[in-house]
Amino acid sequence: MRLLAAAVLRGGAILNSIQRGHVLFPAAFAIGWVHSNHATFSHHLRSHPGWHVDQAILSEDDRVVVIRFGKDSDPNCMVMDETLYNISESVANFAVVYLCDNTLVPDFNKMYELYDDTTVMFFYRNKHIMIDLGTGNNNKINWPMDNKQEMIDIIETVYRGASKGRGLVVSPKDYSTRYKY
Repeated sequence: MRLLAAAVLRGGAILNSIQRGHVLFPAAFAIGWVHSNHATFSHHLRSHPGWHVDQAILSEDDRVVVIRFGKDSDPNCMVMDETLYNISESVANFAVVYLCDNTLVPDFNKMYELYDDTTVMFFYRNKHIMIDLGTGNNNKINWPMDNKQEMIDIIETVYRGASKGRGLVVSPKDYSTRYKY
């Protein structure tokens, strides 16, 4: 399978929009990875009022919305982005991945306490799904994960729990001893 990198499109001379489900994402706000037979997009949410972030959360009814908040140029974010990119095709049936640079979209920094280099949060049917990772912070993953299988397992656990109506799920692995705060 031949991989073609899609860059952030500016202006609209090349492409006016990218249609994803029933939400229209302007090309200036999307970044994705395109494979020869189909597209696996990790939408890059860049909008001043945060409207695109809200629409990403509201638009999915059957899949978990995974949003990575952080500064795009940060090394920890790059590690997390690489992991999310590598698993995006594997989790496409039950999750969709979005990236949000919280320096460009600061609307959610206070609301979700986004003070770390990289933060991954999960939403299902417009509801924030918390996950008990053993760290004491059940709202988000706030460290870079480089293990693809662990991330797939976490997203799958979130999907299974959220689809059963649970607002808090327990991670398949306890991270309390690995990362000390």
